[in-house]
Amino acid sequence: MADLLSLEEARSRILEYVEPLGTEPVPVAEAAGRILAEPARALVDLPPFRSSAMDGYALRVADTPGKLPVVFHIAAGRPSPSAVQPGEAMEISTGGVVAQGADSVVPVEKVVKLDNRVEILEAAEPGANIREAGGDVRAGDPVAAPGTRLGPAQVGALAAAGLEQVRCARAPRSAVLATGTELRPPGAPLAPGEIYDSNGVMLAAQLSSAGAEAERLPVAGDDESEHRAALEHGLGFDVLVTSGGVSVGPHDLVRKIARELGVEEVFWGVAVQPGKPLSFGVRDKTLVFGLPGNPVSTLVAFELFVRPALQALQGASDPGPHFEVGALAAEVRRKDRDQLLRAHSKVSTTGVELQTVSGQESHMIVRAASADSLVLVPRGKGVVRRGESVRFLRLV
Repeated sequence: MADLLSLEEARSRILEYVEPLGTEPVPVAEAAGRILAEPARALVDLPPFRSSAMDGYALRVADTPGKLPVVFHIAAGRPSPSAVQPGEAMEISTGGVVAQGADSVVPVEKVVKLDNRVEILEAAEPGANIREAGGDVRAGDPVAAPGTRLGPAQVGALAAAGLEQVRCARAPRSAVLATGTELRPPGAPLAPGEIYDSNGVMLAAQLSSAGAEAERLPVAGDDESEHRAALEHGLGFDVLVTSGGVSVGPHDLVRKIARELGVEEVFWGVAVQPGKPLSFGVRDKTLVFGLPGNPVSTLVAFELFVRPALQALQGASDPGPHFEVGALAAEVRRKDRDQLLRAHSKVSTTGVELQTVSGQESHMIVRAASADSLVLVPRGKGVVRRGESVRFLRLV
């Protein structure tokens, strides 16, 4: 296997050719899944004022325990009176502005109501149930750093900090090209020897989940002129991902035609199973991934190599792949290539347990669809025993 790159070597070689794309403004409401290109700083203190964390009574600690008249009700979203005077309390709703002078909020369930007075049975604690202005973030402080992939929590934080839009990396423009005369669109009648094109649909979904804009090109049959026209069109995108036609058979035309069109092949062949006949090349700034035709090989190769490249194009601080650690539920034999086995993950009292699915052949996409993880079994001799730690990749 000396002529094949390891998983780590192939990933490193790919990332050497990745140059982050330009940036564009994106409304915060539409920024989920995008990668931040510039620091996002708060426009306001958060909270912007002293507010109550509870429904209760704002008062002075020095007046407790004791009976106090209730002189005002402070509702959320309404201004509060200028100050709480000694010897009085103000009823307050969660989120209400705590008036000056008050240094504690006593929860409603800890008081006794007496008409227009309340009895505080115990001494209040200073600062209890008060959210200080700027306690979460100060105006001008960073909310999220460049390279952060924005999820629901980050989008919520940006909105809370007053940001209407942020600057994100431009979404990569990606083309998907499935090759093979035998391929037919799902739903069409099949003649003998024909199969449905699952890779084109799957790759478009994977590209979209990685933050790319994906365009599916028409399937290219095993004909040089069809390949040349399709590849030439695809090379106008930031990323071109093909499936099939990258091995060494007489109908494997992708690499040959790509070279004729000026694609510099960086490497071909990776010591992984499935996914060995992977090619990667570049023309100008276009990244060209030639993935195997078997659907599980396509699925795995994308997660290992294409997704990290797409993340790096968008300026991700850690493009991945992001492996976690779990334990095998059953013994697995090692091979001379790193294996990526499809598995179910289950959280147990000792951590994540990984049960490989039956049917690991690279054409078994329906079996693979029942899995939620890819277990990395390092190449070598012998076995990885039940309960032994392994790294695994969650399928998006």
